[in-house]
Amino acid sequence: MDSAHISVAHVSKVFQTEERAVVALQDINLEIPRGQFVCLLGPSGCGKSTLLNAIAGFAPPSSGSIVADGQTVSAPGPERGMVFQEYALFPWMTVAENIAFGLQIKGLAKAEISATVDRLLAMLSLSDFRSRYPKDLSGGMRQRVAIARVLALDSPIMLMDEPFGALDALTRRNLQDELLRIWAELKKTIIFVTHSIEEAIYLADRIIVMTYRPGTVKRDLMVELPRMRDPAAAEFNALKRELGQLVMEEQQRHHNDELRMAAVD
Repeated sequence: MDSAHISVAHVSKVFQTEERAVVALQDINLEIPRGQFVCLLGPSGCGKSTLLNAIAGFAPPSSGSIVADGQTVSAPGPERGMVFQEYALFPWMTVAENIAFGLQIKGLAKAEISATVDRLLAMLSLSDFRSRYPKDLSGGMRQRVAIARVLALDSPIMLMDEPFGALDALTRRNLQDELLRIWAELKKTIIFVTHSIEEAIYLADRIIVMTYRPGTVKRDLMVELPRMRDPAAAEFNALKRELGQLVMEEQQRHHNDELRMAAVD
């Protein structure tokens, strides 16, 4: 598809352990249009993060190809910004310095860096915290800084690996709403890994349900619910039940596989 912002073609990933080869991904094919919000959903061990890392360029596929923003992916690149669950902030830098770091590496003028940092501090409600260090911030505030640092580089693609997974429910919902606001304003293409069915439905235009190892596409589903979405609505919960059944099937496969491996040992 010529309009695809991200194209994943016949991607497989095999990890070699001392005992055996582990097939983490098998023949993944995805075409993601520009500006789409996609969630990768599935139980632990289904290859969600492995696929995201392949798209990021951190772990090239064993076979197949990935094209992002018109470029074949072979390494990390500036067109793909990554937000991790662990925040990945520099503890010795202030909030403003963390956001400015990537811009300084790019060699931008001080005035341009300052203007960008000020804009992002305001966008993410961080202006009052610009001189704080990460240790002085809550988990939610740290994740806002991590998102701002990626946005500073103006990458057209944002890759997010369970960025809200360690947060409490209220902070998580607030950041979900912030992310949706930013996405609507900046028109980024987002691939977001989650194991939460409700989070996937709340956020995504499209949900990719993955199978337990080897990771393949079990269901590719467009979410037709209007925004903002109400988790209490009947349509929301009908989709939640449908996706829950798909994920539980893979969770059961995972459980059965563990029992089989235990019996072999």
